[in-house]
Amino acid sequence: MASNSDSIFNLLSFLKRHPDHYKLLDTSYDNAVRLCIPDNVKVSEQEIYFPDNKLMVNRMQDDFSAQHGDLLEYYQAKTNHPAAPFKDVWITTAHIPHEKSYLLEISYE
Repeated sequence: MASNSDSIFNLLSFLKRHPDHYKLLDTSYDNAVRLCIPDNVKVSEQEIYFPDNKLMVNRMQDDFSAQHGDLLEYYQAKTNHPAAPFKDVWITTAHIPHEKSYLLEISYE
């Protein structure tokens, strides 16, 4: 598991401002939102957070959730239970080279 970084915050903030830079993917999970992002979107620390053909799971620290609650709630609104309380936030990421895409999933527990 990688340590928390501003990279995730910066990417989520960018995508919130530019919703045309991602596509929502279907998920059967009520507590998660899954995004497909073209891999030409600039991501800092790409090699850490978006490894090729591997999942990177990152439990966001409590202070991340406290500092960026509005941003997390923006994405939670895209889940099947947008108002459900959450304590933990997990972000799963990967780079899928043959699709030229990044996968980013946020799950709320």
